[in-house]
Amino acid sequence: MATALIVSGSPSPTARPAAVAAHARAALARAGHTCATLCVRDLPAVALLAEDRGDPAIRDALRAVEEADGLVVVSPVYRAAHSGLVKSLLDLLPSGALAGKAVLPLATGGSQGHLVALEFVLRPLLFAVGATRVLPGHFVPDRMITPEAPGSAPGESILPLAAAALTDVVEAFCEALPRPAQASSLTG
Repeated sequence: MATALIVSGSPSPTARPAAVAAHARAALARAGHTCATLCVRDLPAVALLAEDRGDPAIRDALRAVEEADGLVVVSPVYRAAHSGLVKSLLDLLPSGALAGKAVLPLATGGSQGHLVALEFVLRPLLFAVGATRVLPGHFVPDRMITPEAPGSAPGESILPLAAAALTDVVEAFCEALPRPAQASSLTG
């Protein structure tokens, strides 16, 4: 199956976007895809902001993006814009790094008013940095995500209605990922 990279712009491991990222990763794994998560907050801040592509952690992050067949970009929406963490990483990508990859934007925010940031800010940003296959994204309102309970499964804090919609979106993303080449059989 394909390799999917979850790029998380979540400011902390317990923030709502982290729950969305965990849910997406679990859905991709259930579909048989290889998954990894890149938490941009874990990259060295000075190297990220200084655009130091020579920093080992930054270099590894960029390599992970380039080697993935598809990306799920998860961002909180603040004041009608995506996370600065996401923007900082995307600005470092070399030209063409997202060309041909399936890219799924997911966002969380405090109100339905933040929904416009998904279509009018995050998706255009992905196209601007060279993505050619940006799928329709999904917005999960903060009120649809409850605080993580100790010992809960990844993404379990997403309320059932939002979880079902998010699962549908991730399944559409799975369909956009490349399939392994089928061995052709020649009959005599």
